[in-house]
Amino acid sequence: MTDELERTAPDAGDSSLLALLDRLTGLLERSDLTELEIEVGGTGLVLRKPAAIALPAADAAPGSAAPGAPGASPAPGAAPDAPPSRPSVKAPLTGIFYTAPGPGSAPYVQVGGEIVVGQVIGLIEAMKLFNEIKSDLAGRVVRVVADTGQLVKAKQPLIEVEPL
Repeated sequence: MTDELERTAPDAGDSSLLALLDRLTGLLERSDLTELEIEVGGTGLVLRKPAAIALPAADAAPGSAAPGAPGASPAPGAAPDAPPSRPSVKAPLTGIFYTAPGPGSAPYVQVGGEIVVGQVIGLIEAMKLFNEIKSDLAGRVVRVVADTGQLVKAKQPLIEVEPL
């Protein structure tokens, strides 16, 4: 029954929900709040600023964060607040970012690799749909900012690129 409902649900509803999430995210960013919680009926949503998420995660498992990204583990906590120092490919929508087409697969891009305009650099899952994210820049990948499985917001840098 739920599959039937999902198939007949209009795409406009998905778009309006994503637009609402983007507006709420903007509201949170412009405020002094670190968290925004909304509940309508039986559905709840909690939005947190990246700093509110990154610091407790680093405190909870300091040893486990470093091996996963040795050179970049301090940067995720600080990077969302500071603008990137290089040109970057930004997320076109809010969702969960994936660096590879599937678990165990090679990532779309790697640090040091070259990319071209139109090349897929990752996927963003939003509303149970996987959206290919294509580069609008050409150059060498200097840093992959977003980790796989991480919630990214629209306009948040995903990778930093050094133009060639």
